[in-house]
Amino acid sequence: MLDLTIKNKIIQVCDAKIAAKGTNVGLSFYAFFANKNDNPEQLMEVAQWWILENKLDHFEKAVKIKEMIKATL
Repeated sequence: MLDLTIKNKIIQVCDAKIAAKGTNVGLSFYAFFANKNDNPEQLMEVAQWWILENKLDHFEKAVKIKEMIKATL
């Protein structure tokens, strides 16, 4: 399960993407990380949540991801 820190970051990133590009914007789990791989453990945790636990496509709507995360808070 994702920790609260990454959940809050996911919500913030989703909010920013939605504000910038509208409710139809899609993103991948890479959107929550810098281009350099400075936290591989957390990246793998989010990848596992995204791919293995939820069987999500590579790109998903930001509003969908935000609601999924909010439901776990």
